[in-house]
Amino acid sequence: MLYTEQTPNPEALKYVTNRLLHRGIADFKDKDLAAQWSPMASALMELPYVKSVYFNNNYITITKELNYDWADIMLRLKEFIKDYLEKGGEIIKEGFAEFWDKYLDEQNAVQFSGEEGEIARRVKELIDTYVKPAVEMDGGNIEFKAFEKGRVYVTMQGSCSGCPSSTVTLKAGIEGMLKRMVPEVTEVIQEME
Repeated sequence: MLYTEQTPNPEALKYVTNRLLHRGIADFKDKDLAAQWSPMASALMELPYVKSVYFNNNYITITKELNYDWADIMLRLKEFIKDYLEKGGEIIKEGFAEFWDKYLDEQNAVQFSGEEGEIARRVKELIDTYVKPAVEMDGGNIEFKAFEKGRVYVTMQGSCSGCPSSTVTLKAGIEGMLKRMVPEVTEVIQEME
């Protein structure tokens, strides 16, 4: 079984399956990383209209190139994914989860020590508990990066990356909630990966 779901990002579409594709998150924005770790993402990115591929448990979010229309490519992508899965093609190579965790740790270099460390821990917990589930339903993800002098730094992945409404979501939704729940928060800033 394979069906599509719209996302708030007009350039991204979520393809949902009835099986586990990859436990957790795998985000492929460039062809080199895909070639190294995901034969399926690499094959998809060979198609001229696929910009990035994002896996999360039982779905794939595909972000298309701007000069293509979903009406022209949606069914082609659905057939490609269905065919790939039916043939038992490798989705993500062994060892990727460990690589990804290490990569995130290096990228984040989050400081959870001292007074600001305790605030950072609270902010990360709030994002993981209240924000992540909502953005995952939309085919995306949010990662806490750091807390520094009142500012919360996050990155957006999947359909949320480059989504026109992600700025509104960040400012009106996430920033508003964090300011209410953690008075030390003054601003939420999206970092680009």
